Amino acid sequence: MLLRELIEHAAKRFQEAGIDSAMVDAELLAGHLLGLSRGGVQSEMIRGAELDSDQAEKLTQMFGRRLSREPLQHITGVAFFRSLELEVGRGVFIPRPETEFVAQLAIDALAAAPQEKPIAVDLGTGSGAIALAMATEVPSAQIYAVEKSEAAFPFTSKNFAKYAGTNAKLILGDLADAFAELDGTVWVVASNPPYIPSAAIPRDVEVKLFDPELALYGGEDGMDVIHKVSATAKRLLLPGGALIVEHADSQGTQVCELLLADGWREVVSHQDLTGRDRAVTAIK
Repeated sequence: MLLRELIEHAAKRFQEAGIDSAMVDAELLAGHLLGLSRGGVQSEMIRGAELDSDQAEKLTQMFGRRLSREPLQHITGVAFFRSLELEVGRGVFIPRPETEFVAQLAIDALAAAPQEKPIAVDLGTGSGAIALAMATEVPSAQIYAVEKSEAAFPFTSKNFAKYAGTNAKLILGDLADAFAELDGTVWVVASNPPYIPSAAIPRDVEVKLFDPELALYGGEDGMDVIHKVSATAKRLLLPGGALIVEHADSQGTQVCELLLADGWREVVSHQDLTGRDRAVTAIK
């Protein structure tokens, strides 16, 4: 069977199912199977490459999984985040492109630290995306990360084993009481906590069906875990240290008010590259 015909058929089905990135996803899945980049797949399509029956069957099965709205990253087992290639699957929250902006805020704050070996903590690290971005991009820093989910932790552990050198430590636990031994010594605390209100329905089908509830829902108003992040960060940080917390694009004012009420200084809301409120920073 011609690769082009199979991909074009899948892309049409994806589009009919409401998948916005229909052709991109079809090409990326083919690339994953064939060990090619998306550009390589496009080149193979142009030259009229054919698949053998085994390849066609495997690719058709992958297309079927995506048609059922299983996330692309679950099918390939990989999520790309900045320079990282993270292992993901059912049970771990897939890092989003907008969180790369949040990681940059944390990296900038860490790089500006007055200490030679500053300490940073990622509260609720999930796949390890923010923590490992800090660890690899600011190698002079010491990074600590905590994850509560036992389902997510195997993925997190594999990502730390791949990318963390001696400057990153991961534990399984609750962010509310994590790292008591670091109290008053940390320069940056970053977090992408669960912040969806419990009664809200996620817009994306993939999120609703496949992302773990523990990583999504933050209580009745979505602020429950952010309250805990604020309290833990206050305990961990040095005077002058920075908190960076991600939130939904409708929650900027809420998060700013929460942190101001908790006594934080220099509370600032930040917009991501799409112009949406995405994160709040604050100074202890």
